[in-house]
Amino acid sequence: MFAQLGGTKTFSFLDLPVPARSNALGGATIAIWDKDINLGYSNPALLNPSCDKQLALNYVNYVSDLSYGNFMYARQLKQYGTFAAGLQYFNYGKFDGRDEYDVETGKFKAADYSLNLSFAKTLDKDSAFSIGVALKTIYSHYEVYDAFGSAFDVGLSYHNKKQFAVSILAKNYGRVWDSYFYTSEKEKLPTNIQIGFSKKIPKAPFRVIFQYDQLLKWDLTYVNPQDPSTEIDPFTNKPIVKTPKQKRNEKVKTGLNKFGRHLTMGTEIIVGKNLTLRVAYNFRKGKEMAIPDVRKANGLSLGFGVKVNKFHLDYAFSKFALTGNSHTIGITTNLNYFNKTAK
Repeated sequence: MFAQLGGTKTFSFLDLPVPARSNALGGATIAIWDKDINLGYSNPALLNPSCDKQLALNYVNYVSDLSYGNFMYARQLKQYGTFAAGLQYFNYGKFDGRDEYDVETGKFKAADYSLNLSFAKTLDKDSAFSIGVALKTIYSHYEVYDAFGSAFDVGLSYHNKKQFAVSILAKNYGRVWDSYFYTSEKEKLPTNIQIGFSKKIPKAPFRVIFQYDQLLKWDLTYVNPQDPSTEIDPFTNKPIVKTPKQKRNEKVKTGLNKFGRHLTMGTEIIVGKNLTLRVAYNFRKGKEMAIPDVRKANGLSLGFGVKVNKFHLDYAFSKFALTGNSHTIGITTNLNYFNKTAK
């Protein structure tokens, strides 16, 4: 028996989109080829020589008083490839500790951390194919409980001069070395395989983006106890007899529902050289955060990116539930800007 779908994996914070650009696009940024170090967080294969000496910081004001973020720095190692290092964290806040008799035991904190080292390289000098690897060292501390693990991401990306890009990414594969509790069975990591593509429309100021999540797992649905059963007649309490046409329609509807939960669709509208607008919809998030008889824009995310002097500022708003929303702020700069000024 299973009470819920969630809670079956550890270090689940690794599955959250962190950069503001990624959050504004619903996490669908594994296949955008651009001069942005933040894309290298989503897919290490997207790191490229244009990211040399870029520094990025992102902060996410998550639901309630939770927060998380990261910082990342990249260097181009001559002809060898592009290297990046970063730290990701998730802060659960402060808690009041109490024992079984409701006696105060003191305050404590809970947080997750991941030190990420990434490397990307094109397969040959004139190749449009790029491969990237990210190694993650993970540490988690909840009051007196600790956990330690390691994981890796591997990505392969293709792009051409027509601004079309396609990527495949395997992420969070690894193991837990030291668990929260002393058990022989270790928790599983939030593994995922994703495919995505993006295309800048010729002579149009926007890019379309599609991403398919959880390639190896078809059914992402779960039993919602708030949804009334369609198998039992509420008046007679007997099974409902359906016609063959009703069964076919229901089968098609169920198939579309399962397929849609894998998809995220988004677009970037290039208003000018220094301003970009972003909007996306995550179908799975929209379904899982929906409340019966309440029509809200769950799963919708939007934001913008603007260049101000030597800095790129990004903002994202993500709609989760009726009262739960998330805001992300990101700042990116290139240290070369300041070197030129000094000279």
